[in-house]
Amino acid sequence: MPTVLDDSLLDDPARLAEADSAGLLRAAAMAGAQVRATLETAAEVELSDRLDVGRPRALVLIDRPGVSRTVTRLLAALLTPSCPVPVVVAEVVPSWIGALDVVFAHTDDPGDRELAASLERAARFGATVVLSAPPDGPVPAAVAGKGVLLPPRIPVPPEMAFPRGLAAGLLTANALGLLVSDLESLADQLDVEAEKNYLARDSFANPAKSLALRLADRIPLLWGLDPVAVAVGEHAAHAFAAHAATVCDVEDYRQALARPALRQAALVGNSDRDIFADPDDGPRGIQPRVVLLAVRTGQAAEAARYQAEEMLPGVDLITAAEEIDAAEPIRAGVLALRFELAAVYLGLAVGSIGGAGHYTSVPA
Repeated sequence: MPTVLDDSLLDDPARLAEADSAGLLRAAAMAGAQVRATLETAAEVELSDRLDVGRPRALVLIDRPGVSRTVTRLLAALLTPSCPVPVVVAEVVPSWIGALDVVFAHTDDPGDRELAASLERAARFGATVVLSAPPDGPVPAAVAGKGVLLPPRIPVPPEMAFPRGLAAGLLTANALGLLVSDLESLADQLDVEAEKNYLARDSFANPAKSLALRLADRIPLLWGLDPVAVAVGEHAAHAFAAHAATVCDVEDYRQALARPALRQAALVGNSDRDIFADPDDGPRGIQPRVVLLAVRTGQAAEAARYQAEEMLPGVDLITAAEEIDAAEPIRAGVLALRFELAAVYLGLAVGSIGGAGHYTSVPA
């Protein structure tokens, strides 16, 4: 049965705070603090010195359930264009792992025995292992004394640990000389984004609330204009599923446009309907809405934007570089946080999280 959003919740801070009984908005706003805490931990365990092993043969990013998957996909997208060594994304440590390789893993499940066995084998064969995980359980025990553990210091729900995992991965890449990222600047920009999206700010001045309202009662089609944007879209899809029980389609825009039926539905869904139209006219069911995402800049990025806008006139476009004057990893992290906050706001409004339940049924 179709549902209609009571959007008044999003502009009522008292009701929002009451609905957010689990404190998810506050947890999301701790993104900058998570990054700073990870920086402090990395300094204390002397991560840079311990990774001073020369250029590795390969960097292996372990992809486990939860935000681990979206962390590794984003790290791979950020690294791939200029990385001087192969970047491998895998669910378990590959059989060819050896002493010249570096393994990075993020998990919030310290009892993941498959991961524990995999990391133990990597350490046994001499690979350098960096692990972002809670300090107790089979997973951290697997690398005890043989790897670098970066435990969390800011307690947040597992689905909110993306900033910590991203920071740990970027610090690993920095220490290996594979990527240069300013983590202090990332933390500062995440704080700025959290402030923009504070629950007391009205929807018209709050990018996350505006995005939540734009995607309410729609099927979000999050199509990236570059690989980094696609990876951000994957994290957004995870967040919308985790908080708002909303399924998103995430794809590179060229692949997305190669699906004629969905492309046609997107053209219809992205055109705002006449408010005086008969609701019985036209297609039934929830309509899709395309949001094009762009993180990278340059000639190729401009060409992709032009082509996508030609093919999808009037489409929503979020171009991170136009809002955030910062390096690519920072733009990606900030955009990921905006989508995460939008997902929480939508989830609170529909009652899929918290104590709200502000969707009301209407006849089909």
